[in-house]
Amino acid sequence: MYKLLIVDDEPQILEGMKRIIDWESYGFHEIKTSKTYENAISNAVQFIPHLAIFDVCIGKDRGYDAIAQLNELHLPTKYIMMSGYAEFQYAQEAIRCGAKDYLLKPVERTKLQKVVEKIIIKDLHGTLARMELEDSNSDPILGVSYDSLSKLTNRVILMVKVEFSQNLTLKVLAERFRMNGTYLGQIFLKDTKMKFSEYLMSYRMLQARDLIQTTNDKISSIAIAVGYSNLNYFYTHFQAYFKKSPSDLRQN
Repeated sequence: MYKLLIVDDEPQILEGMKRIIDWESYGFHEIKTSKTYENAISNAVQFIPHLAIFDVCIGKDRGYDAIAQLNELHLPTKYIMMSGYAEFQYAQEAIRCGAKDYLLKPVERTKLQKVVEKIIIKDLHGTLARMELEDSNSDPILGVSYDSLSKLTNRVILMVKVEFSQNLTLKVLAERFRMNGTYLGQIFLKDTKMKFSEYLMSYRMLQARDLIQTTNDKISSIAIAVGYSNLNYFYTHFQAYFKKSPSDLRQN
């Protein structure tokens, strides 16, 4: 039913991505691979895949440039980017070219499954033959399915996931989307019943909690990692959100 294109300059990665999940169970019965920028463009134009997974670095070329070029041809393809680099610039470019998600290598099977399921349901308007979309498709903060949210709100949430450690504001997003900030805030509030600032703070808190529980990093380093330059501000938010301090959480 669906066609898949995987682009990476490393043959072992291509083979791994072909086997990482049971693509046929998701309806992908045709899979093509490309190891170069030029071949990726050629394959995409001739094959017209429903989904294409691009590595951010294809030799000396960039996957997001390829996606931007294909977007100019108005292909109906949906894109996922993967990279071995957790660099903000790459993630930002992935968002700008319309990628549905940005996955770090080595790609985790469960994370890829979640993204693929979301694309099949929301973008390809298909169904999951032998799988049900359960909590894996639910937002951890809102507790609702991503499919119940508007496309615009999903884009905002994706930006939060990628850039929560940066100085991200509703105004910044509005400028990128070329929208009025007040209007964007109203749409987000209507969809989520939360202000954007509240959602961003909640997401940062969940990330901070995970880092505190799974690493030995200093609390001050964790605060910076999740977007807080002011440590006191971080402690105040954390205490209000979890009803305990970061140190208490780590001890427990």
